[in-house]
Amino acid sequence: MKKVAVILAGCGSLDGSEINEAVLLLLALDQHDIEYQAFAPDAYQAEVCNHASKQRAMERRNMLVEAARIVRGNILPLTKFNADEFDALLFPGGSGAAKNLFTYAYDGINFRVLKDVEKAIKDIHAQGKPIGAMCIAPLMVAKVLGGVNVTMGSGECRQAKELPMIGCRHTETTHGGVAIDKENKVFSTPCFMLDASLKDIYQGAWNLVEEMVKA
Repeated sequence: MKKVAVILAGCGSLDGSEINEAVLLLLALDQHDIEYQAFAPDAYQAEVCNHASKQRAMERRNMLVEAARIVRGNILPLTKFNADEFDALLFPGGSGAAKNLFTYAYDGINFRVLKDVEKAIKDIHAQGKPIGAMCIAPLMVAKVLGGVNVTMGSGECRQAKELPMIGCRHTETTHGGVAIDKENKVFSTPCFMLDASLKDIYQGAWNLVEEMVKA
């Protein structure tokens, strides 16, 4: 892999992309000498949260504008994504991803996936290129592709038990573990789906990239 796309959903675990996961994923890519380009939908977040009080805030924020904070402004609108230009596609997680990129936080397993996100996943998959997903994001990839194997961490968590409802399988993993679907080139790691430390998140991000490089 020489260049990959990373799709973000804003900035902050409760209403955007999980910042620790996003930054440590970018670090892991850099350590593997892989160039990355960040993308985000140019649209309002589903909601805005005060991360100190954990309460919803009565304001509006744009996903692209907020996600730009994570990558020092080096970001493009998701409509500019072209699968031909990248060797892989990656998604950090966060509760906000499950509100903005797909609607699991509101609709449960009957969730919808944002059209541009769905298209990006399908376009990369159609070219036989790897897809990596962290935390809650593997659930979204599973829904779009169907019939894939991913991890949500513990097999006892709600999301793991719901995967068969969308025709997918679950592999139980612990901190730093990576579930590998070789046939579909889908790679996933649990991150904050488990009670994780920053060290655990880094290990998961590094291992995820390492396995994708081998694909």
